[in-house]
Amino acid sequence: MASSAIAPTSTPFTSKFQKDEGLSAFSSQPSFSIQNSKKTVSRKIVSVVAPQQSERRPSTTGPVKTAMTMTEKILARASEKPQLSPGENVWVNVDILMTHDICGPASFGIFKREFGQNAKVWDREKIVIIPDHYIFTNDERANRNVDILRELCLEQNIKYFYDITDLGNFKANLDYKGVCHVALAQEGHCRPGEILLGTDSHTCTAGAFGQFATGIGNTDAGFVLGTGKLLLKVPPTLRFVMDGEMPNYLLAKDLILQIIGEISLSGATYKSMEFVGTTVESLTMEERMTLCNMVVEAGGKNGVIPADRTTYKYLEDKTSVPYEPVYSDEQARFLSEYRFDVSKLEPLVAKPYSPENRSLARECKDVKIDRVYIGSCTGGKTEDFMAAAKIFMASGKKVKVPTFLVPATQKVWMDIYSLPVPGSGGKTCSQIFEEAGCDTPASPSCGACMGGPRDTHARMNEPQVCVSTTNRNFPGRMGHKEGQIYLASPYTAAASALTGFVTDPREFLQ
Repeated sequence: MASSAIAPTSTPFTSKFQKDEGLSAFSSQPSFSIQNSKKTVSRKIVSVVAPQQSERRPSTTGPVKTAMTMTEKILARASEKPQLSPGENVWVNVDILMTHDICGPASFGIFKREFGQNAKVWDREKIVIIPDHYIFTNDERANRNVDILRELCLEQNIKYFYDITDLGNFKANLDYKGVCHVALAQEGHCRPGEILLGTDSHTCTAGAFGQFATGIGNTDAGFVLGTGKLLLKVPPTLRFVMDGEMPNYLLAKDLILQIIGEISLSGATYKSMEFVGTTVESLTMEERMTLCNMVVEAGGKNGVIPADRTTYKYLEDKTSVPYEPVYSDEQARFLSEYRFDVSKLEPLVAKPYSPENRSLARECKDVKIDRVYIGSCTGGKTEDFMAAAKIFMASGKKVKVPTFLVPATQKVWMDIYSLPVPGSGGKTCSQIFEEAGCDTPASPSCGACMGGPRDTHARMNEPQVCVSTTNRNFPGRMGHKEGQIYLASPYTAAASALTGFVTDPREFLQ
């Protein structure tokens, strides 16, 4: 890893976050301090500390109260309790339940089995159903799943069903959106302080909006469909403090790969991962979504970022539903805190066959690749394609391997064809991609991220080597069980497409 370290200091480090006045009673000034580091995990990049446990301080007007983290506050409010601590089991009221074409039919099947064939869901306006995984395929079973969802949504009068009927022309389906985790944000279903559950492990993406968001199984989803409640254990919280100016060759994907590499694939098992610091504050909402998307790759229960002006600005034209942000108390208890000097980080990849198999991109320059894939909930957002276009534009060259582009949603697809890339003289991403020799942007969906039926666009049907902006690289993840997947940022993916080898994007960004 990088060669210069952050030395633990005896001077407390403090970072303060602004918040609007007039927020809920759960809000408090979100500041914190870090005590001396007990061990250094990675020289010159990160140090980990075990924070001193906060003392219980008597209230002047009521019973003794203990400071809480963001996650604890959200769960406390949702369970109508004044106080919660890690390890407690509580029934929470769910604000949004999301399911998709893979898990939706089974979830509704369990709901009907347990509540009755004629039972009605608890709230038709709090259920969001988004077909996105196995959509553009001739597989009859995959197509049948969407048909089943359509029948169920008509029966239950579900308000938010983003249907697709014309597979030959996705643009003809005005309701169809695409990848659920990106669509949830774009359609205004993500709001600070709320509980969002989904039948997909990457539901944690929505934590970027300052809410508790986590994946659940079909059985739990069936219960939520009938009751609007779920029993959850309160997780302890790990805090990740990221400071320093973000180098122009890094993206949020590099940050989360760094973290997963530090703490391992199980380092955050059933823990909340809270991201703070000046670097996090500087990230756009889409980059924050990338950061939270992959917490589950470290075993995290949820990821969460404090809501701020960036959050509120994003939500301005997306929701009229009132929301109440919460922030961790100054004396909140964190299981551990990790500090990163982001200015010293370098572009990373995760080598096969695990997201924790971290390596510097420049150390993999001899790895010959067969293809590049840019897409998914992690790496298929508008800004991800803008980043890739920036690399292609800077090089002025053509790609040396097939480069597949799969926008996450219809909106992203339209942005690719309409928004000018900064510094391009008015060119759009689509024009730059065409000049670079990339594959034509595909219909928006999860695509080959999870393999899918054999006719899925860009599926790895041969034992090839792929650099991908997706989030998992286990054997068979994108199709062929012997395929090798190198997880990377859009910068690194685009740079690698231009050379035919895993490539540090700094070669094109100097």
